[in-house]
Amino acid sequence: MSTRQSFEPAYRKLLRSGELERRAGEALEHLSACDLCPWKCEVDRRSERVGFCKTGRWARVSSFFPHMGEEDPLRGTRGSGTIFFSHCNLRCQYCQNYEISQLGEGRTVTGEELAAMMLKLQEMGCHNINFVSPSHVVAQIIEAVAIAAHEGLCIPLVYNTGGYDSLEALRLLDGIIDIYMPDMKYADAATAQRYSKIKDYPEHNRAAVREMHRQVGDLVMDERGIALRGLLVRHLVLPGGLAGTGEIVRFLAEEISRDTYINLMGQYRPEYKARQEDMGPLSRHVTAGEMAEAYRLAREAGLHRFDVRRRSAWLVI
Repeated sequence: MSTRQSFEPAYRKLLRSGELERRAGEALEHLSACDLCPWKCEVDRRSERVGFCKTGRWARVSSFFPHMGEEDPLRGTRGSGTIFFSHCNLRCQYCQNYEISQLGEGRTVTGEELAAMMLKLQEMGCHNINFVSPSHVVAQIIEAVAIAAHEGLCIPLVYNTGGYDSLEALRLLDGIIDIYMPDMKYADAATAQRYSKIKDYPEHNRAAVREMHRQVGDLVMDERGIALRGLLVRHLVLPGGLAGTGEIVRFLAEEISRDTYINLMGQYRPEYKARQEDMGPLSRHVTAGEMAEAYRLAREAGLHRFDVRRRSAWLVI
């Protein structure tokens, strides 16, 4: 029997025990005084009040489709079933999807509608369900997963996050999410405040990554190289060393695992407000030299599992 055939997503076990529905109810209760991300706005989102994320009782979805542009272990041959949520709990001044994350383009969906999207993506043959920017809609996701699981959802779930997540939310997701894919955007709090308006990002980001790894461990793939379970970290290399790449890769190697699967992303380009004069190095693209340095730092720290499909011709792994 192949690894894929013998694999069962974590949430199917919770479904059989009744824990998945109980967890959905508990998560929705948190919306009454919302503390499901580090902002802890404590507004009553069930009455459609909104906090920093600008999202009330129901999630908003920009689009959903089989995505062939994700990391190799996620996209496989039939795509990653991405669901792009509108709004965000970060305010990145260079966001390439700011129409969705900052302007909130999309439509409001019920739990049943969100569940139907998951089932449609599974029907289309996607290898997984990939929740993009989910940190502010954790309760809505769990609610919809419970509905979809009852209707036959049985592929891995990916939590594709900007990395500003609370331990309260992650504990609700324990045993539900199969693959965590957090960003690690910054090593320095002042830089996070300037460019994403989040002063305590590194503290919460590192705590979240520790908890994610505790839950799912290192990335495990089947015989075709398609992810089944584990942690996959994204790090966007920023111009001028603003992201603190060296410190982040050392943290991963020394405090998480040297077997951490990491995507060192070199596709930064100045978008949204990044072309303004006060944005410093963010007004330019990242250079080939900066990317080569990022890989050198990662290898020097002891990391060795890289997503390399997007590498440029100059990069030799």
